[in-house]
Amino acid sequence: MTRALRLTVLGAAAALAGSMVAIPAAAGSAAPPRPDAARGVTAAPEKSPVAVGYGGAVSSVDPDASAAGISVLRKGGNAVDAAVATAAALGVTEPYSAGIGGGGYFVYYQARSHSIRTLDGRETAPRSAGKDLFLENGTPLPFDQAVTSGLGVGTPGTPATWDTALRTWGSRSLGQMLGPARKLAADGFTVDATFRQQTADNEARFRDFPATAGLFLPGGKLPAVGSTLKNPDLARTYGELAHKGVGALYDGAVGRDIVRTVRKPPVRPGSTRRVRPGKLTAGDLRAYRTLSQAPTHTRYRGLDVYGMAPSSSGGTTVAEALNILEKSDLSRLSEQQYLHRYLEASRIAFADRGRWVGDPAQENVPTKGLTSQRFADSRACLIRDDKALTSPLAPGDPRHPKPCGSAGKAAPTTYEGPNTTHLTVADKWGDVVAYTLTIEQTGGSGIVVPGRGFLLNNELTDFSFAPADPAVHDPNLPGPGKRPRSSMSPTIVLRHGRPVVALGSPGGATIITTVLQTLVNHLDRGMPLVDAIAAPRASQRNAAQTDLEPALWNSPLRTQLEALGHAFKPNPEIGAATGVQRLPDGRWLAAAEKVRRGGGSAMVVHPK
Repeated sequence: MTRALRLTVLGAAAALAGSMVAIPAAAGSAAPPRPDAARGVTAAPEKSPVAVGYGGAVSSVDPDASAAGISVLRKGGNAVDAAVATAAALGVTEPYSAGIGGGGYFVYYQARSHSIRTLDGRETAPRSAGKDLFLENGTPLPFDQAVTSGLGVGTPGTPATWDTALRTWGSRSLGQMLGPARKLAADGFTVDATFRQQTADNEARFRDFPATAGLFLPGGKLPAVGSTLKNPDLARTYGELAHKGVGALYDGAVGRDIVRTVRKPPVRPGSTRRVRPGKLTAGDLRAYRTLSQAPTHTRYRGLDVYGMAPSSSGGTTVAEALNILEKSDLSRLSEQQYLHRYLEASRIAFADRGRWVGDPAQENVPTKGLTSQRFADSRACLIRDDKALTSPLAPGDPRHPKPCGSAGKAAPTTYEGPNTTHLTVADKWGDVVAYTLTIEQTGGSGIVVPGRGFLLNNELTDFSFAPADPAVHDPNLPGPGKRPRSSMSPTIVLRHGRPVVALGSPGGATIITTVLQTLVNHLDRGMPLVDAIAAPRASQRNAAQTDLEPALWNSPLRTQLEALGHAFKPNPEIGAATGVQRLPDGRWLAAAEKVRRGGGSAMVVHPK
C-alpha cells in the first residue's frame, strides 16, 4: 500500500480525442529528494498523479520508488532495469505490501520485436503440501490464524523474478539495480499517516514477533508521522544479494534464515498467540524457478490486450469480460446501462474463473477457451438489460460452449486478501513493463526474518482451504509445489504491435475488476488515463453483493441499478492503479491515483 506523503492533485486532463490528451506542461517533474531542515531528514520527492514527457516514465504508489526507477532510466537503463529498481525500493517503503519475501507477475513488451513476454514469479507451496494443508481434524483453520503462521508461507519468487528479468532482458546487473533501494533502506524514509495506520492495524500481531516489533515499532511504540524509519538489516540483505546473487536466498544463508523462521516462528516469550509452524524446506527453495510463458491474448475493438496467464486468473478473467462486452457500444450507453453491463460481464467471468483457473502444472486449465470470443458470446447471452443476474452464477464450459449453457453447479467465490502493489514503466526505446508484486495481506504473515529486515508472505492462504461446495471441483486447492491462484492482472494493450496503454493494480480479487473498469473507462468511455484511474469503482465478483465506493454508493446510480436487481455493500476504497500511455507525438504519459491510498506517484525522465 502507498505512503501518503504529499499529494498534489493536478487538474484533470483535457477531454480525450482519439488518444490525444492535453496535460499541464509542468506536471510530474522527477525532482530529487529535498532536505527538510525542520526535521533534519530528507523528504521524499513530490507526488503527482500524472506526468508527461520524453525519455521514459515510471508510475508506482510511492515517490521514492518512482524516483529510483527514473534515476535508472536517466542513466541509460531500460524499462526492465528500472522496474527492478522500483520494485526493490518498494520493498523498503511499502514493506507491508511487497518485498523479497513475496512473489508476483512480470509482463514485458519488447519494442525491438513488438512482442510480449511474461514471467510467473508466484510463490509455491512446499513439496510436502497436500489438499489438507489448512485443515485440522477435517475443518478449515480460521483465516486469521492461517495468515499469521509459518503454514501460510510459500517459497518466495520475487528475487528470482528480478534476476531472471535482468539476465534475460535487462542491461544492468542485479547488484546495480539494488543500489538505490540499499541506500533508501540505510538512510530511511519518512513515515506518514498511512504507514502509521497500517502499522497500528497490525500492532497486536507485530508485537508477538520480536524482530517485527523491533523494526516497525521503534522503542516499542508506533512510528510517529514525520519520523524517519531506517532498515539497516534490509540494506545488508540487499547487499548480500548484490554481491552473491539470488543464490544467497535460494541456496545460501538468507534462505537458511527463512527456513528456520518458517519452521520455528520466533514468537515473543509469554505470547498467547498460537503460531503454527510451516513446512518449507531448503530443498523447496533450491527447487524454485520462475516460469517464462506466453501471455493471455484477446482482441478488443481492434486492439491486442495481453495479460498474465495462469497461475494468475487476471489475464483470462479480464479477457473474458472484455470479450463479453465487445458487442456492446459502451460509449453510447448511459452511465446506468454501462455499469449494469460491466457488472454482469464481471459476474459471469468470475463464475468461470472459480471453476476453471488454477495452477496449470497441476490443473487442466482451458486458457484458450476462456479467452475465446466464441465462449464469451455463449455467456454474453445471459445478460438482460432489464434484470440483473443472481449470484453465485453457475460456470459455463469453455471446452464445449453452448449458448447460455452452464457446466455444473454454482459455487461462491472464495476469499482473497486485499493487498499487493503495482508499478508500470516505459523507456526511451519504447519498451514497457507492467509488474504486480505482493506478500498477500497487509503485513504479510506478520513475521520478519530476524536480522534480515523483510516480512514473510502468507501467500498460501490464497489457496482455497476447502471446496466452497464439495460437489463442485475446485482447481485452487493446495498441492505439492503448487502455485496458488492469483488475481494479479498486469496488462499491456497494443495497436498494430505498438503500445497504447499498460496498467495494473493491487486489491486482491478486486484487482481484476479495477483493471477491467479502468480499461473500459479509457478505451470505451473516452476518459484520459488519469481520470479513468480516478473514477469511482464498483466490483462484482460472482457474489450476492457488489462492492461500491462512496461516490457510487451515494449516487442516484445505486438506486437505478438496485431497480434492476443489483445488491450493494459499501467499500471505502477499491484498488490503487498505476499506468503508462504512449501518446501519438511520442511522449509518455504516466498516471496514478489522485486520492486512493494517499495518491500515487507518476514521473517522467524529461517532463514536457
